[in-house]
Amino acid sequence: MGPAELVQAAAMARRFYLEGKSKIQIAEEFGVSRFKVARVLETALERDLVRIEIRVPSELDAERSDALRARYGLRHAVVVESPADAPPAFGGQTPPEDAADPENLGEVAADLLGELVTEGDVLGLAWGRSTIHMAAALHRLPPCTVVQLTGVYDAGTADRGSVEAVRRAADVSGGEAHPIYAPMLLPDSATAEALRRQTGIARAFDYFDKVTVACVSIGSWEPGVSTVYDMLSEQEREHYASLGAAAEMSAHLFDAQGRRIGRDLGERCITVEADRLRRIPEVVAIAGGRRKADAIGAVLRSGLVTSLVTDTAAADHLLLETGPGPRPALDRADPDGA
Repeated sequence: MGPAELVQAAAMARRFYLEGKSKIQIAEEFGVSRFKVARVLETALERDLVRIEIRVPSELDAERSDALRARYGLRHAVVVESPADAPPAFGGQTPPEDAADPENLGEVAADLLGELVTEGDVLGLAWGRSTIHMAAALHRLPPCTVVQLTGVYDAGTADRGSVEAVRRAADVSGGEAHPIYAPMLLPDSATAEALRRQTGIARAFDYFDKVTVACVSIGSWEPGVSTVYDMLSEQEREHYASLGAAAEMSAHLFDAQGRRIGRDLGERCITVEADRLRRIPEVVAIAGGRRKADAIGAVLRSGLVTSLVTDTAAADHLLLETGPGPRPALDRADPDGA
C-alpha cells in the first residue's frame, strides 16, 4: 500500500472500529463502494495496520469457556483460573492441583447471576459450599423472589449455611425469601414426607414450579466432596457405590453416563425433584477442581444443567475426554427468545 492508500485505510479503520460508523456511511464519506470499504478494512487487518485485541479479566479463560460451552451444549460456560495456576499467597503455598477455590468460583457465579436474573424472576438456591460463597459475594441482583431448593446439611448450621444464603440473596434483590428450616437427609421417607407437609416447607415447595433460575453445586461420590455422602452410613455409601454412583447434585445421584440412580434416596431427602429441575429454564452449576471433574461431566450428561461455572483444572479434563457422551438437548425455553 502506498502512502495515500495507507492514510485512507487508517481513516476508514478509525471510522469503523473507533467511531462505530457503518461501511455504508464510510463509503458515502469517501465516495467509494461499500465493497471497497470492506476490502480496505480486511487489508488493514492483514497488513497489521489494525490490531484487534480481545481482553477479559485475567482470572477468566475465554478460550476454554467457549470450548466447554460448545462441547457440552451449554448455554453459558465460565472457566476461571485454578488455584494451582495462580501464584501462591504471600507466605503461603500453591494449593494442590485437585483443589478448587470456592470463593473465586462463588464470586464469578455471583456476577453471572447478576446477568441472568431479571426483575420478577424466582431464584432457587440449593445447598452447597459453592452456592453459599456465591450468595456471600452477591452485590447486585434485580428484584426477585428467592427460594431454597434443598434442606440444610445440618440444621444446627442453618444461620451460616443455605438458609443464610437465601436471606442474603433476598436482601440484595429486595425480594421475598422462602427458606427451608429442615435437614436435607431424614432417617426414612415417612419422616421426610411429614416434614414436606409442614406449612413453611410446603410454601417453599409451592415455589419450585415457579423457579426461573437455579443455582446448584456438584459433588463427587467420595468423602469430603459430597455432603450427602458424608451424611450416609458406610453401608449406604457402599450400596450406592455398587449402583455406580459417580456424582451427586441436590441429593440426586448419577452414574458416569449421567443416568440417575438410587432414586430411593430422594424419598428421604428434602430437595427439589429432578423433574422439576429439568423444567427450570436456567440451572447454573458451580463446581471446580480436578477431583470433581468426573462428577461434573456426569451431571452435564444428565441434561439437568444448562450453564456451568468451573475452573481450568476441571475444564481441561472435561475437554480432553474422548467424548462428552449422551446428553439431552436443551429443552428449556430460551429466556432471550432465541
